[in-house]
Amino acid sequence: MAPVPMTRLNNGVEIPQLGFGVYQVPPEDTADVVATALEVGYRHIDTAEMYRNEKGVGEAIAQAGARSGLDRGEVFVTSKLNNGYHRRDDALRAFDQSLADLGFDHLDLFLIHWPLPGIDVDYVETWKALEEIYASGRCRAIGVSNFNPHHLRRLFAQAEVRPAVNQIEVHPYLAQDDVRAFDADHEIVTEAWSPIAQGKVLDDPVVVRVAERYGRTPAQVVLRWHVQRGDVVFPKSVSRERMQENSALFDFELDGDAMGDISALDRGERTGPDPDTFDWTPR
Repeated sequence: MAPVPMTRLNNGVEIPQLGFGVYQVPPEDTADVVATALEVGYRHIDTAEMYRNEKGVGEAIAQAGARSGLDRGEVFVTSKLNNGYHRRDDALRAFDQSLADLGFDHLDLFLIHWPLPGIDVDYVETWKALEEIYASGRCRAIGVSNFNPHHLRRLFAQAEVRPAVNQIEVHPYLAQDDVRAFDADHEIVTEAWSPIAQGKVLDDPVVVRVAERYGRTPAQVVLRWHVQRGDVVFPKSVSRERMQENSALFDFELDGDAMGDISALDRGERTGPDPDTFDWTPR
């Protein structure tokens, strides 16, 4: 696997621009899948409390350390606060549980998973809990996920620490240029989840034509489009072959025409919930 470019966060911490996501990887399979990803060469793992597979992520990293000497510090690990724990004390306990499940003494990045405007807890309170975690030194950076500019403006008004990252749904059918521009203007790195729209964009004639022109797969040209736009991206696969394919992004470059053709596919189409209307009921 070729070296992955690093992106510098607003507090100086560096994050690999390509990572490996474990959303929908079954808990019982996670350790094996992540072990394979580490063998392929991934050094950035994205998980969440909601995925119920943090333990498997930690086991894979520990096993890689014992087997090949991979140091914990060589792997950037992100997790996210589950929706039921937005109150301050709950958020602090949830973070402690994530560390315990992962078997770590620190996380590299911890995010509020959703702003949840419909619940009776203000996400500003939740953010202040993350600021406490950051001040403790047990997390190298903190950020948010699925926040729109108006959510971030409210946060800025009361926050002491500016989010380092905003992880949002981004793909050619949902380019999110307005959110990405807002993030960039405020020194917040954009991370792209669902980068290939759960596979929907891979059969698009434009994407197929670009892939044929470059002698690459549709997934590779879409992921390369993300990389050239400057976003952090983490595709998911349980197949070693696909993991290798998804990482082969740094020995070619899309020209302006190809970038423009893929960008022109934007039609505001989501594969996941809209953060402004996401109706989450505590369980």
